[in-house]
Amino acid sequence: MERSLIEDFRDKRALRTVEALKKNQMDAYYVRSSAEAVELVESLIAPNSVVTMGGSMTISETGIDKLVKNGSYQFLDRARPGITPEEAQAVMRQAFTADVYLSSANAVTENGELFNIDGNGNRVAAITYGPKSVIIVVGYNKITQDAEEARKRVKRIASPTNAKRVNAKTPCVTTGICSDCNAPDRICATEVLTGFQRIANRIKVIIVDEVLGF
Repeated sequence: MERSLIEDFRDKRALRTVEALKKNQMDAYYVRSSAEAVELVESLIAPNSVVTMGGSMTISETGIDKLVKNGSYQFLDRARPGITPEEAQAVMRQAFTADVYLSSANAVTENGELFNIDGNGNRVAAITYGPKSVIIVVGYNKITQDAEEARKRVKRIASPTNAKRVNAKTPCVTTGICSDCNAPDRICATEVLTGFQRIANRIKVIIVDEVLGF
């Protein structure tokens, strides 16, 4: 079926971003649907690999979480029923020695950069260093022109929405606007811009032609 003009525009923008990511030594892919993303992720993870992930609506919405919990992998689940806070902390530290770390990104720029904001910092730390392979899955809605636009997007959309999702006691939950607060529950405590990956293709980015996450 012939693609519409807006779909053709999305294709060109996504493929331009894919090429920019590759130039920055990150492997990158563009798929049409969540189903394709699940198939691709499965092809990128060897059976019996030790796999874990950060908190991510995108991973859940695509169904990738079900894939990695299906028994073909050794899945480290920090959110399993009945887990204690101490056990969850231990799982988050185990992530640094995992074979594969799954996450989304708060934004990906057309310059081939990943922009992320974290509260505890465990997700951005694992993306940056530790796991042998990192697979980032993002919806088309998270593509931005550059890092400046990425930060604005996260502050205006992702952080307030995620703060409300986890019931954080922050001003943005009430106002819907980031105020760079000093609240103890602040979830935008650490910002990381990944502009280059020194271990070639350690980070793999899958852009999905869908609206996913926040």
